[in-house]
Amino acid sequence: MSEPAGTSSNGGSADASSGSSQDVSRGPRTHGTVARLFHWAVVLMVVVQIPAGIAMTSEPLGGFADPLYILHKGLGSVLLLVVVARVLWRITHRPPSFPDFMPPREQRIAHRTHMALYALLLVMVLSGYVRTVGDGYPIELLNAIGVPPLLPSMPRLAAVMLVVHQFAVIGLVGLAAVHVAVVLKHQLVDGNTVLERMWPPVRKS
Repeated sequence: MSEPAGTSSNGGSADASSGSSQDVSRGPRTHGTVARLFHWAVVLMVVVQIPAGIAMTSEPLGGFADPLYILHKGLGSVLLLVVVARVLWRITHRPPSFPDFMPPREQRIAHRTHMALYALLLVMVLSGYVRTVGDGYPIELLNAIGVPPLLPSMPRLAAVMLVVHQFAVIGLVGLAAVHVAVVLKHQLVDGNTVLERMWPPVRKS
């Protein structure tokens, strides 16, 4: 999801069109426009997906189960494409440098946390797709645009992927919570303006 203070998510093209501020000696100091768009798109979709996933299996909300399942499966397919695209963008674009206030040990932890967040996102969306298609369930959004199932029916693997999916969600939420806490600590307690590094790419009034 997002980058721990000073961690890298990418998009850090050095030119002005990328939306990054630059220090000649250290390279870009904020994430580029594309990286920010990827970041916030993923955040928004995950924020919708997790409550929808909980609600659709909750007995008190049984009357809303069908539309929630359709939403969860369709948005999950979009999230899968966005996450894969974001990972490819991150691999092919150098991220900004770590802030000077971060000691080397914290930089290493931030980098590993960021990689773990990418990994959990990939596991979550891929396991969700395998669980759905492998168990023979339709994905209405993909059906509507003519995308056929990419996997055969395999209920045993689908059952395993359901468990993997659930643990990936738990891990993602836990790690993202730690990440947000660290960012807020830097921003609000230490007075380091880390939020500017990944703030949405909108014009300031």
